[in-house]
Amino acid sequence: MGSVSMATPVQELATDGQDPSERYNYGGSGGGALNASVPLVEIPTVDVGSLISSPSAANHELQKLSLALSSWGCFQVVNHGMTDSFVDRVHEISKQFFDLPKEEKHRYIREPDSIEGYGTDMIVAENQTLDWIDRLYLTLNPPNQVQLKFWPEKPETFREVLHEYSTKLQVLHDVMLKAMAKSLKLDESVFLRMIGEPVIMSARFNFYPPCPRPDQVLGLKPHSDGTVITFLLQDKEVEGLQVLKDGQWFRVPVIPDALVLNAGEHLEILSNGEFKSLYHRGMVDSERERVSLAVLSLSNPQMGVEPIEELVNEERPSLYRKVIYGETTHFDYYKSGRTLIDDARV
Repeated sequence: MGSVSMATPVQELATDGQDPSERYNYGGSGGGALNASVPLVEIPTVDVGSLISSPSAANHELQKLSLALSSWGCFQVVNHGMTDSFVDRVHEISKQFFDLPKEEKHRYIREPDSIEGYGTDMIVAENQTLDWIDRLYLTLNPPNQVQLKFWPEKPETFREVLHEYSTKLQVLHDVMLKAMAKSLKLDESVFLRMIGEPVIMSARFNFYPPCPRPDQVLGLKPHSDGTVITFLLQDKEVEGLQVLKDGQWFRVPVIPDALVLNAGEHLEILSNGEFKSLYHRGMVDSERERVSLAVLSLSNPQMGVEPIEELVNEERPSLYRKVIYGETTHFDYYKSGRTLIDDARV
């Protein structure tokens, strides 16, 4: 990755109410305000309970899932098996960590050239525009890659709740990938085989402080995820996720206790373009903080990613070359504004 340094956590800059420095100024696309009127859209919703119930209900839900991934690259996941009270606990530990004193959060500060731990943007270029966000990045699976020294000891329930959430999401992850395979008339385990075992999962807690210039500053710049899928738990009250479809940005509403499932670049390649990776961005609010939690599913970097053989034929040849891809590479794409899909196309 080369020589890097880390910017000062945004939460420490946002206390005086002054305008952000030029380092955070994206200036708006085409000279317009970033927070200009963007329509709200009801993205598709998939009911997990229906997916695993009677064949007729499951088939209907599979059609909804396939259409959502081919047209939007995302959908809201409801009836996912986690109680509202448990999801509230996940919200609570996320917010409570970022409410800790600076000295306590700095116990988990990221190490140079690492993505694990607490911090904000890594500065890799003098002219780099920074995002208005602080993050806590933690590996969840496999167990031998978990670095517990970065798992906060406060709030006291943090580790217990995150471990339980991770366990539940691993089950949901397999259910969703099997459903995706079935929606394409493939063997239900094909995606799981292609990404390798054990499943690689990580958590990214996101904190967006209030920002006096939401017309010029982004929480997350436009990008697609370098993942198979991403489970996003949005803030319960403050929306901020926007998705790009047919050249237009749309706001995604908050559905309490639902998860937004984003298709990542790996899934687009594996499906030979049948599913579209979601191009999206994170906005900031002038008055309210926003906290979200993204859990990322990654393919085995040693195995690489390529279109599933059954989805390649004379009528639809392979659209992507095989790529060997790791998480650090995703950061390189992210900061450059390019996507893996751009470079993987045949």
